[in-house]
Amino acid sequence: MTADLQKTIAITGATGFVGGRMLDLVVRNGYEARALTRRKQDDRPGVTWVRGALDDTASLANLCAGADVVLHIAGVVNAPDRNGFEAGNVAGTLAVIEAAKQAGTKRFVHVSSLAATRPELSIYGETKAKAEKIVATSGLDWTIIRPPAVYGPGDGEMLELFKMARLGFITLPPDADGRLSVIHVEDLCEALLALLPEQEDFTAGIFEVDDGKPGGWTQASFAKAIGWAMGKRITAVGVPKSLLHLGAKADRLIRRDKAKLTKDRVNYFCHDDWTIDPQRRLPARLWQPQIETREGLKDTAKWYRQNDWL
Repeated sequence: MTADLQKTIAITGATGFVGGRMLDLVVRNGYEARALTRRKQDDRPGVTWVRGALDDTASLANLCAGADVVLHIAGVVNAPDRNGFEAGNVAGTLAVIEAAKQAGTKRFVHVSSLAATRPELSIYGETKAKAEKIVATSGLDWTIIRPPAVYGPGDGEMLELFKMARLGFITLPPDADGRLSVIHVEDLCEALLALLPEQEDFTAGIFEVDDGKPGGWTQASFAKAIGWAMGKRITAVGVPKSLLHLGAKADRLIRRDKAKLTKDRVNYFCHDDWTIDPQRRLPARLWQPQIETREGLKDTAKWYRQNDWL
């Protein structure tokens, strides 16, 4: 798809893992981009950087000024307490929607999470579900997309699994037969790109995307796929929930607010089904995944090594 050069996309989260890839993609496809950033960024063609944050209404007004579409990617995946999740995922989404309305922007594409389908399991999922309700009642031309676990070069969330695989093991939730869906960051961004234009078929729609593997992966088979990507034969080790909670406490003591394993994460980590709903797939005529997961994991491992992450 080549966009009309007059089309302008306002993007939150443009300096993050998904947002950074998305920014590259929209510019390559002929869009003008307005991108929110906390820190000064290097100038680049096709991008207007807007200094600010989700809690800065003036910067959000500037971000949305003249935008034809708002793509809201920013959110809080990990936080030390409920306040952090509420501020980033709920208040932040509401603030972006209000800015879009004030600017007269009609189209709003919101990146949620599969965790929103089970809000009772975690504060993260609960706040993502709240954000979805805010979007759905906004009165805008909205579409919501719920990614499952996202991986790819530059991802810091799955890095720990690759580090374990290097040592010959990967820890799993208690139920190694529990299932999950995954998607490569490039495939996710292509799906988002397909949703940017106004399309009546997708207004007020909630979609779920993955790598196309029917029924997803078992936790054990995905761990072995990471091992294959690393060139290692790994042992998958199921960890009882009680030990994971102890690990979360230890991680909080060591890394404090930067802890990766938190009580909130343990709760949804142990859920036995994080696969997408096939009924919510994007129509194949609009988008289909292109990256086979084992090869995508192999490329990711290669990137980690080349950039000294492993």
